[in-house]
Amino acid sequence: MSRVIVVGGGAAGMFAAIAAAENGHTVTLLEKNEKLGKKLYITGKGRCNITNAADMDTLFANVMTNPRFLYSAFYACDNQSVIDFFEKNGLATKVERGGRVFPVSDHSSDVIAALQRALKDRGVEVRLHTRVETLLTETWEEEDGAESETVKQRVCGVRLFDGSELPADAVVVATGGFSYQTTGSTGDGYRFATELGHTVTEIYPSLVPFYAKEEYVTRMQGLALKNVRVRIRDGKKLLYDDFGEMLFTHFGVSGPLILSASAAIKPKLVNKPLAMEIDLKPALSFEQLDARLLREFDEAKNRQFKNSIVHLFPAKMIPVILELSRISPEKKVNEITREERQNFVRLMKAFPVTLDGLRNFKEAIITRGGVKVKEINPSTMESKLVGNLYFCGEVLDLDAMTGGYNLQIAWSTGFLAGSSIL
Repeated sequence: MSRVIVVGGGAAGMFAAIAAAENGHTVTLLEKNEKLGKKLYITGKGRCNITNAADMDTLFANVMTNPRFLYSAFYACDNQSVIDFFEKNGLATKVERGGRVFPVSDHSSDVIAALQRALKDRGVEVRLHTRVETLLTETWEEEDGAESETVKQRVCGVRLFDGSELPADAVVVATGGFSYQTTGSTGDGYRFATELGHTVTEIYPSLVPFYAKEEYVTRMQGLALKNVRVRIRDGKKLLYDDFGEMLFTHFGVSGPLILSASAAIKPKLVNKPLAMEIDLKPALSFEQLDARLLREFDEAKNRQFKNSIVHLFPAKMIPVILELSRISPEKKVNEITREERQNFVRLMKAFPVTLDGLRNFKEAIITRGGVKVKEINPSTMESKLVGNLYFCGEVLDLDAMTGGYNLQIAWSTGFLAGSSIL
C-alpha cells in the first residue's frame, strides 16, 4: 500500500484518486479551491458534457494533439467505462445530438456529487483550500547502492504554501491547463514539471472565439446562424471546412463551428489574419440558388431590392447584406443585371469575414500545449524523468474537439495514472 497525493481536484484528479484508492492505496486529494470540480460546473453550459458515445475510431479522430499517446489510456478507460462509472454512482445519463453524453438532470452539480460519493466511499481524504508550492524529490539509488550515470530522482512528497510538507510514495499532478483561470487553472502543473526537468510546450488557448477585422461583424452581435457552412483559408490553402452553428459577437465570431475551428487549425496559424467564408445557403448549389433568386425576382418585378430579400436573411443581417451587395437598396428587381444578381449569389455562398486572431485564455475552454508527452510513459502516465510522478488531464500536451472528447481525455488519463501506481 502506497501513500498517494493527487494535486488538483478536477475531472482527471478525482478519477486518479478514485482509481488509486480502488487499488488499496491511501489517497489524499489536494485542491486549492473551495470546492472540487470547479471547472466541471461550467462545462457544457452548466450541463457537463461528460463524454461522447462515439466509437473508438471517432474518439481518436477528434483528438487534435498526440492522439496515439492516448491508445493505452482510452482502452484502459473508454467512454462506455465512464458512462458505467457514473451510472453505478447514482448518475443517470443520456445521449444527445452528435453523441454528446449528459446527465439526465442537465445539472453539472450532479456529476460532481457522483464523483464526491465515489471519493468518500473509497476513503479518499479531500483537503480543500490547500495549495501546493512545490514537489519534493530525493535521489533514486539502485538496489545495489550504486547510482546510475545519470542521477535519477523520485518524488517523495509535496510542500504546501504554508510551509508544511506532506510525504508521499507517489504524486499525481492533475492541475489542469491555463484556461478559465478563475477556476484555478493557473499553470501550477507547468511550473512543477519545469522545476523537475520536464519540457512544457508553448501553450495556446483552444476552443475559443476569434476576433474579426470587419466593422460590420460587430453590428450583427448576438445573431446566431444555424445550418451554415464555414470555410477558413490561409491564402489558397483550406484550413477548415465544416457545417453547423455560429454566432456574431461584439468582438468577432463564436459558436460551435468557430470554437472547433480554433482547435482544428495549427497553433502557428490561428493568430494571423485568415479568410473565412460563410455559406449562408449550403443546401443549394450556386446554380440552384441563382435560379431560385431569378424566379423570385420575376415574381416581384417592381419591388425594391431591399424589400425583396427580407425573407432570405435574419433582420440583423439585412443592412450588412445590402451594403456588401453593392446593389442600390431602392433599385427595382427588374433592373438588376445578371452580373449583379450572380455577385449577390456569390455573397450568399461566401459571406466574407477576416479572422484576426484568437481571444485569450479567459474565454478558452481548454489549453493547447503542455507537458511534453514524449517524456511521459503512455502505458502508465508516469514521468520518464522522475520516478513515482504521474501527470494526467489538461496539464499534458493533449487537446481535442468540442463534444465531450476533452473530458474523456481527463477521465482516461486520470484513471490510468491512478491505477498504475504500485
